Amino acid sequence: MAAVPKEFFSPESVAVIGASRHPGKIGHEILWNFARGFYEGKTFPINPHSERILELKTYKSVLDVPDKVDLAVVAVPAEGVAAVVKECTKKKIPAVVVISGGFAEVGEEGRVRELEIKKIIKGTATKVIGPNCVGVFDSKTQVDTLFLSRSRLLRPKKGNIAFVSQSGAVGTTIMDYLAANGLGLSKFISYGNQVDVDETDLLEFLGKDSDTKVIAAYIEGLKDGKKFLDVVKKLEKPLIILKAGKTAQGSQAFLSHTVALAGSAEIYSGAFKQVGAIEAENWEELFDFAKAFSMQPIPRGNKIAVVTDGGGFGVLATDAAEKNNLVLPEPSRKLLQKFKDFPAHASLKNPIDLTGDADVERYKLAVESCLASDEFDVVLVIALFQVPALSASVDDVLIELSRKYNKTIVACAAGSHYTQQLARKLEENGIPVYPTPERAVGALRAMLS
Repeated sequence: MAAVPKEFFSPESVAVIGASRHPGKIGHEILWNFARGFYEGKTFPINPHSERILELKTYKSVLDVPDKVDLAVVAVPAEGVAAVVKECTKKKIPAVVVISGGFAEVGEEGRVRELEIKKIIKGTATKVIGPNCVGVFDSKTQVDTLFLSRSRLLRPKKGNIAFVSQSGAVGTTIMDYLAANGLGLSKFISYGNQVDVDETDLLEFLGKDSDTKVIAAYIEGLKDGKKFLDVVKKLEKPLIILKAGKTAQGSQAFLSHTVALAGSAEIYSGAFKQVGAIEAENWEELFDFAKAFSMQPIPRGNKIAVVTDGGGFGVLATDAAEKNNLVLPEPSRKLLQKFKDFPAHASLKNPIDLTGDADVERYKLAVESCLASDEFDVVLVIALFQVPALSASVDDVLIELSRKYNKTIVACAAGSHYTQQLARKLEENGIPVYPTPERAVGALRAMLS
């Protein structure tokens, strides 16, 4: 198994091989990330035809760099990659990201190129991610090999979700989505054709990474299924997988995209379940599940209290819970005593319906009573923020209660600008919010898998 060097994520020096003077070129955008972004290490542009790029001295070859180089990012035409990788091995660079395409995904000629790279790095200390990838982003060190400009693709803030993607396009779009929705990321890796480092190596690395709490992965196929299952079985962190290529046509589509083994959807799903991985059925679930694991402790059991100010939403949550084998116990007589001053029109079964005239104090008493009680493992708070008696300070109450009790709490809030503002504040303080009861319950089901 190829150990993944830490230099992919925390290098003290980076060489951009194929650096370009021309904005819009891949080699220029990558260099800009290191030279003008937030990366604090040394940056060495490699280009035999320029003396300076972005005010940095340029070298004809990585072998001409007088300093140690920890990470090389390769963005040269496919036919020149092998020679560049050979120079990286001579320079004893531990981590190399090959962005360049034109390898096994294009046919036999490309496969020959990959075999040449494998021969070159065999027996050396150099490890390669790629080719045919966008590489690595680390939110702490600001290592950023993505060739998509920050003006067009947002980078997420620091967080504890790591994302591994076989597809650069899917991966970077998910990054953009995470950033736009205020969700944090620890590390992102697009690994492409996995000529050396593969998804299993990356999962093993992330399993030991102190900055990562939950791992999400987009996978089209596996290079070595047994190795993958052996590693996943030992992971002590949640792993959420979105498996593409489940249909016959889908499997054929990704053969021209990146090269890995397909296999039937049923076999993959069964294997994931066997080793404790959580499979997301779609893009939406991938985000929903990752967000829940990122922000909240794993529930101790499947007993849920639903607290709402909208009866219909409570019914939808009840239906979703039953379909997902989650239980809504009715509050005990002792617990109901805490609600004795609630108005007669409030429904105190489970869901606990505070009704449309609910205020902050009613929410506080109901939610805190459920969090403090051993009768429930989870509290699902459904807040229709639009009701007139409910002030925005309900956010502060829920945040305070979430910090006070070490128990899982998730929220559901549907609406436009005002609701979205309050939902964003909750998420910034560690309470995941979902726009529908079904999605909130689905995230809880994943946490209990």
